[in-house]
Amino acid sequence: MEKQLITFNLLEEEFGIDILYVDGIHRLKEISITRVPQSEDFIEGIINLRGQVIPVIDLRRRFSLGSSPQDRHSRIIVVIIKDKPLGLLVDRVKEVVDVDEEVIDDPPEEVSSIDKGFINGIAKLEQRLIIILDIEHILSTGEEEVISELVEEGEEKVQDK
Repeated sequence: MEKQLITFNLLEEEFGIDILYVDGIHRLKEISITRVPQSEDFIEGIINLRGQVIPVIDLRRRFSLGSSPQDRHSRIIVVIIKDKPLGLLVDRVKEVVDVDEEVIDDPPEEVSSIDKGFINGIAKLEQRLIIILDIEHILSTGEEEVISELVEEGEEKVQDK
């Protein structure tokens, strides 16, 4: 059986997300990110996308890989997790790939500096490895609650205008 993955880069590493979670991919120059004071370090801010307030996290900072430099290649991948949208700031979106589940291995015990809990598996393709993220576990329950509060505050501000 095959999976379709959206692949993207953080630094030189290639990652993948199951396409079924992806709601859209947006250029940074098309969207204004509003910073949120006193939020978690990895929370980049919130965006207003077609009237919907969406929190954005910087995946580099989430995985303790430093901050993402925002340039013309930077993208926000909007995913739907538990019926809620979440923006993922990445360095560069590469492509959609079809991956046979037979070439996906469980994550090794030690996968660089990224917590194994964020990873579903490693896809071994001809000349490359793709780290497949477990998008449902990218945030802890406590972090989900904090982000929900940010969204509620942002929606109130949008409605007040």
